[in-house]
Amino acid sequence: MSDIASPAGAAAPAVNHGAADQNAWPLVPAERTWSSWQLLIALTTAGAATWCYIIGEYVGYYLNFTQGIATLIAGSMFGMLLSTLAAVPTCSKFGIDSIAASRPQFGSRAWAIPATLQFLSIMGWNCLLLIFFGKSASQFLVALGLVDTSAAHLVVPSATLLASALVFVFLLSGATGVDRVSKILVAHVLVGLWMLYILVTGRSAELAAAVPAYANANPLWNFMTGIELGIAPALSWWPYIGAMVRMAPNGRAAAVPSMLGLGASVALLSIMGVAGILVLQVSDPAEWLRTVGGTTYAIVALAFVTAANLGTTVAGIYCSAIGLRNYSFAEKLPWSVLLAVTIAPVALVGVLVPELFFANFGTFLAFIAITFAPICGMQIVDYYILRKGHISVRAIFDGREGTAYRFWGGVNPAAIAGMAAGFCTYIYLLNPITYESRFPYEYISASLPTVVMAGLVYYLVTRLLVMPAGKGGYGA
Repeated sequence: MSDIASPAGAAAPAVNHGAADQNAWPLVPAERTWSSWQLLIALTTAGAATWCYIIGEYVGYYLNFTQGIATLIAGSMFGMLLSTLAAVPTCSKFGIDSIAASRPQFGSRAWAIPATLQFLSIMGWNCLLLIFFGKSASQFLVALGLVDTSAAHLVVPSATLLASALVFVFLLSGATGVDRVSKILVAHVLVGLWMLYILVTGRSAELAAAVPAYANANPLWNFMTGIELGIAPALSWWPYIGAMVRMAPNGRAAAVPSMLGLGASVALLSIMGVAGILVLQVSDPAEWLRTVGGTTYAIVALAFVTAANLGTTVAGIYCSAIGLRNYSFAEKLPWSVLLAVTIAPVALVGVLVPELFFANFGTFLAFIAITFAPICGMQIVDYYILRKGHISVRAIFDGREGTAYRFWGGVNPAAIAGMAAGFCTYIYLLNPITYESRFPYEYISASLPTVVMAGLVYYLVTRLLVMPAGKGGYGA
């Protein structure tokens, strides 16, 4: 775990390998040029992807259509509130990404923990998206009559590699590429709502009578699991949100777009997955729209579904690359090289083991909650209660001995204890592999107690150990 140089008090990089939005250094006001509308469009495009349908599918296993709508909206918005409260204040105030914003809690070396989790989570999501891109592209070509059904599976690896190449090209211009792609592909949200309208109006009677396939005998368990499946994906936006909101001029311009762009869009499009799995036993609209609306509808939908996955992958790769910039090995890499390093593992997984993430998606969602719920809890407690909004951006980027966020050898024991407490809390309440639960999961979920417990332990260790030792810059 290497320390990063400080913009003041330590030597800055001798060479600037790219524009400001291609580095992890704080953006000055003149460089933060996105309006609230630009940010809203970018975040909505990032949120609106095929993963929404899978989230909805899992909710539809346990709840009927009406219940699924209620739990998805409630869970997504509440989870997004936690991610927003944790990351947006520091990121929007100083123009930094989520990883840099975690240093006041983790320390000048242990920030590598959330950085590693960020890379793994975004890579997981992007693998899923690129696989879906390949599948949708093959179905699109079949619908046009350009590829035979028997050969459709051969298109998937090539389409995945094509998507990786397109993402690379789009992101050569940094955040500008994200902005440009988003303004075009945000139309997917409208197409998604149109597809939902077609399904609901065309199969309303079947939707009303549909029974969830795996509903538990305890209705409270089903309801809380729907909430949990809304909260967990929303927490996964923590790694994304910083790199995006730092392009906005201030927190006021970033908060509402974060809630609506990532929380509301995912909830609304996930409803389509609930409807699809309940009525047609498949959540992906690329597979069921031909049945509902005919070939023409299928072609239009497939084109936009394919493109939407590309737009979300663009945002994910950008955020992941900015996160890697925090490491000293990546700090001076040319932007094009850093993009290649970020995209390569995603492309390899998408081509070589495409079914891996499909078979374990529920576990992947739980992994997200286990890892990012504690981080959100600790950041909320640290920023609002312990530091009362006072963060030193100088100390964030200066990890030398004696600086505020050095703690003990660059590690804050309060953050380690909080992560451990959150992990144990989640595992006790909900097994992320089998989805077996323990009381009182059906009343309080698993993610919310994880946030609370991690924050509480962080607070106690900070008060009892860190602050008396004069570490962490509290009260400075």
